Amino acid sequence: MEDEAEIYDGIRAQFPLSFGKQSKSQTPLELIHNATRRSTTVSAESDAANSEPGLKPSTSNSDGRNNAFPSPSSFSKAWLESARKPNPKAKIGGDSDGGRNQGRMIDDNDDDDGLEIGPPRPPLDGDAEDDDEPVVGPPRPPSGQIETDSDVDEEDKDDMFRIPLSNEIVLKGHTKVVSALAVDHSGSRVLSGSYDYTVKMYDFQGMNARLQSFRQIEPFEGHQIRGLSWSPTSDRFLCVTGSAQAKIYDRDGLTLGEFVKGDMYIRDLKNTKGHISGLTCGEWHPKTKETILTSSEDGSIRIWDVNDFKSQKQVIKPKLSRPGRVPITTCSWNREGKIIAGGVGDGSIQIWNIKAGWGSRPDIYVGSGHKDDITGLKFSSDELILLSRSFDGSLKVWDLRKMKDALQVFDGLPNHYAQTNIAFSPDEQLLLTGTSIEKGSTTGGLVCFYDRRKLELVGRVGISSTSSVVQCAWHPRLNQILATVGHKHEGGTHILYNPDISERGALVCAARAPRKQSVDDFHAQPVIHNPHALPLFRDNPSRKRQREKILKDPLKSHKPEVPITGPGHGGRVGSTKGSLLTQYLLKQGGLIKETWMEEDPREAILKYADVAAKDPKFIAPAYAQTQPEAVFAKSDSEDEEK
Repeated sequence: MEDEAEIYDGIRAQFPLSFGKQSKSQTPLELIHNATRRSTTVSAESDAANSEPGLKPSTSNSDGRNNAFPSPSSFSKAWLESARKPNPKAKIGGDSDGGRNQGRMIDDNDDDDGLEIGPPRPPLDGDAEDDDEPVVGPPRPPSGQIETDSDVDEEDKDDMFRIPLSNEIVLKGHTKVVSALAVDHSGSRVLSGSYDYTVKMYDFQGMNARLQSFRQIEPFEGHQIRGLSWSPTSDRFLCVTGSAQAKIYDRDGLTLGEFVKGDMYIRDLKNTKGHISGLTCGEWHPKTKETILTSSEDGSIRIWDVNDFKSQKQVIKPKLSRPGRVPITTCSWNREGKIIAGGVGDGSIQIWNIKAGWGSRPDIYVGSGHKDDITGLKFSSDELILLSRSFDGSLKVWDLRKMKDALQVFDGLPNHYAQTNIAFSPDEQLLLTGTSIEKGSTTGGLVCFYDRRKLELVGRVGISSTSSVVQCAWHPRLNQILATVGHKHEGGTHILYNPDISERGALVCAARAPRKQSVDDFHAQPVIHNPHALPLFRDNPSRKRQREKILKDPLKSHKPEVPITGPGHGGRVGSTKGSLLTQYLLKQGGLIKETWMEEDPREAILKYADVAAKDPKFIAPAYAQTQPEAVFAKSDSEDEEK
């Protein structure tokens, strides 16, 4: 065996190192995630500033220069320390070697030339026990590093706000603002709907660093996408557009069916088979995979059965403060699917409990919930808190046990899109919502975080300097934050993550480099010598070109002859004596005499009166012998006598 190895090494030495199968060089993950890292400029706000919801974030960098866009993350001091030091208790105070001597106290008597083998020995302390006694268990920490109850509380506080914000990727492709967002429960597929009438489907497992969607669908031509929702089993999803019919698709984007549309001429909405106006919101039942909920501009909320697209299960008509039809702007299920909340166009919030014999009368009615249309509602998992978002620029926190007044109102949140929502963190300790860009403002689109316990602002994160934030979500399995942005020319979905605390999702596709093109990918483009030979592929010419073509045609461009008004000449008969040759000859021969144009119609009729009286031919002879002579009554009026 040794001889064979020597022979192989001798033969291999004669060939260059590049000979044979080469191992692919893999880019380290650190370099990949550094390419997607957000700006490291972080400015911490004071506690007083964080307690004021309407305060604008700082716009100055560490070097003193003014920045028109706020810092990527302006959070409280507690979270800031946690983000910078994921485990602040693991580092010994006074170490300046970057953690290489972590867990080891430096002694002046140590021999620098000595070689250390194995784990570092425990720190030396003045009260240490005799070295001769055996040490049982792990070495105790240094005296200065013993954790107290206050330290544990501070560490829990730091870990509570571990928000993934260090890295960011953007899913692009839409030409207008992205108004709908849905992530399946496993976190493998993302749906984004936009005002450009399309829905894009992204797959994290099959997507590379180019971040391209694998499918694009257009549910209804000319209708904006207003809502997307996955089923509990993630095998189908609901698409709500500006039309009156919701559609159901399978996981791959194939149409399974659409719900029926109602008769718009029936006034009572309970008698219609479906919605008669554009939809505003829709959500799948969180537990039952056959039930969905939709709301519409016609002023009704309907519950549907996915297995029967032609009938509905329930019609809910809200309580109105004035007669007429008021649109339902949003709707939502609770976690168990036993409570329905609806936001009405008059600013009221209405809640229905699904129970035996329930109807359209709401169980909870808040008449003055908001001053403007409500854009989003969200239940907490413990069914104690309800969040509401509105066009009036506010976020309200409601206690479901006492809905008379809101627990807290957060103002200063501009909102210009009807799909702006609210979301919870996975542990439901934080609330997050997006803001829209105001005219003349320099802050851009933000995602604001609020503490549920203290009901105060935790911080703001800048997402885009030119686009508004509409939809936001915090996926519990991926531990990644998704925010949709856009304006009238462009839209996208920003995904914020942290390689240390996030899982899968953006980490998978960001680390997968695009496949290099090989010789097999080359396709020769065929040369087309006569591309417009068939009328099927010929472009319709413009009107200008059509006119130019007609002018060149001698037959079509020939000016028709003007009719002769006087006597005929050149072989043409004049129009004064008949335009036809037959008429001209008959007139000249005297066979046609036209005198009716020169006679008086009354005189022409009366000239036959004497002849008709003397020699009746038609009706009078039949009654001449039987009928008496007509005697007319004389008029008694004085005017006629005079």
